[in-house]
Amino acid sequence: MATTVGQQVFRPKLPWTARAMRWYDNSRIFPATLLAPVLIFFIVWNIIPLLWMVGLSFYYYSLVTGQPERFLGLDNFGDILNNFSVWNSFGNTFVWVIITIGVETTLGVLLGFLFWNSAKLPGRRLALTLLFSPMILAPASTGTFWRLIYDPTFGVINYLMGVFFGLRIDFLGNKDWAFAGVASVDIWMWTPFMVLITLAALGSVPKAELEAAEIDRLPWLKRLWYIILPHGRVILMLCILLRTIDSFKSMDLVYLLTKGGPGNTTELIAIDLWRKAWEGFTMGWSSALALLLLLTAIAFTSIYLYVLKLSAQRR
Repeated sequence: MATTVGQQVFRPKLPWTARAMRWYDNSRIFPATLLAPVLIFFIVWNIIPLLWMVGLSFYYYSLVTGQPERFLGLDNFGDILNNFSVWNSFGNTFVWVIITIGVETTLGVLLGFLFWNSAKLPGRRLALTLLFSPMILAPASTGTFWRLIYDPTFGVINYLMGVFFGLRIDFLGNKDWAFAGVASVDIWMWTPFMVLITLAALGSVPKAELEAAEIDRLPWLKRLWYIILPHGRVILMLCILLRTIDSFKSMDLVYLLTKGGPGNTTELIAIDLWRKAWEGFTMGWSSALALLLLLTAIAFTSIYLYVLKLSAQRR
């Protein structure tokens, strides 16, 4: 406690530990210490494996042949670009991304507007809880019970189709239905996420502007174009970006349902990569393919960010 004698103020001398802690709190070492565990984790589990993958992509390296690794230069990348299986998987993946993200976004926005305009609707909270439940399920459990639902012998969908229409369809074993069947499961699982983000985007719209538009009797389409979209499109575009990247690397759900079949109808690029790495054990070739996938994801991200920047400049 400080004491005053005349015009001088005497403060008791702090212990050296307290002085050291005060110096530590006011120095640049303190924030660096807080960041150190995160940086170490990021370097060990992200940067080092990434650099190892980039280096390995230029080598022949197999876990089963017993041959020493051999530098190939760009041969792995050339082999990938000339591989029909890879291009087929890439094509399936792009179709998968366009269909799933397009349908999920459309349904998510429509359902988001529906729940946004029904704040006083009885049972709204229960409906939202049930709607969001597929999103929190593990892909392993989702793939397992949807495979049972689709089963042509005792699945509930085929049972109902047999009762009402007198026919049965092997949704996961028929090449004409397999892709649509698997995509429907992904849409069922992730449309609630788009609904949630749409509600968050709509919640960012200032109520004062909506009330002014209501007073001025502005048509609904003009409210959407001039008020709602300018405030909510950034959140919605970021959500589409995240879902696009996640959908591009989809593997677990599809593998559990069809394992890429029948034939290669639902063979996505992530499944093809998994087969080459953990069934063929060609680690150099697989690393080159993984690097190409990373560059493709970066290209997607750059395009989305450019579109966001361009829309912000036009505003």
